Amino acid sequence: MIIIASDHGGLNLKDALLSYLSRRGFEVTDIGTNSSDSVDYPDFGQKLAEMVAADPSRSGILICGTGIGMSIVANKVPGVRAALVTDPFMASMAKQHNNANVLVLGGRVLDEQKACDLAGAWLDASFEGGRHQNRLDKITDVENKYCK
Repeated sequence: MIIIASDHGGLNLKDALLSYLSRRGFEVTDIGTNSSDSVDYPDFGQKLAEMVAADPSRSGILICGTGIGMSIVANKVPGVRAALVTDPFMASMAKQHNNANVLVLGGRVLDEQKACDLAGAWLDASFEGGRHQNRLDKITDVENKYCK
């Protein structure tokens, strides 16, 4: 299952991604926003991150104006590895090497086609494990040290 959320700056891109993901046959849960009225991105980023962290079978896509704010808030939730990407290589590597469970995009810096290409690259990639798992374990150690 993919959970998707945006603030007002990412609403148009979120709608395009919903259509793309539906065409690809993914089960998607949209947790908002569904209006162009100004909202606070941390509210949506935190909610999605907590949902992803609670169930390893879920992944998420967050969109705000640049993606920066959403990536910051999502990465505050232990167990979330949110990756802000701008090209397909970054999107693939986010999954292959970092096992990113949240993709973050900028609604004011990407057009709809590029955003769909990035989501596709991320969704089509697989975590490679091995030496990369050792690095993720070190990230978990950092979380455990500071997030009690």
